[in-house]
Amino acid sequence: MALTADKKKKIIKKFATGKGDTGSPEVQVALLTENITQLTEHLKEHSKDNHSRRGLLKMVSKRRRLLNYLLKKDENRYKSILDKLKLSK
Repeated sequence: MALTADKKKKIIKKFATGKGDTGSPEVQVALLTENITQLTEHLKEHSKDNHSRRGLLKMVSKRRRLLNYLLKKDENRYKSILDKLKLSK
């Protein structure tokens, strides 16, 4: 269920703003989005797994905070990441 190292590297490479970038808000949001997608699929099968549901809610909140930070810092980067990940505002 967790991200494999190979998939994580691909996501980081795709969303990195520069060489060696692993911690920019764009990369963090992309990784969280992938985790959220996987956890959502898990919860469709295991609807009573409340521990995972709590983790999902924490990830969604963290992604929202990162997106709010990005919106304040640079609106163009914010819109770009929303388009790339197909997220609604």
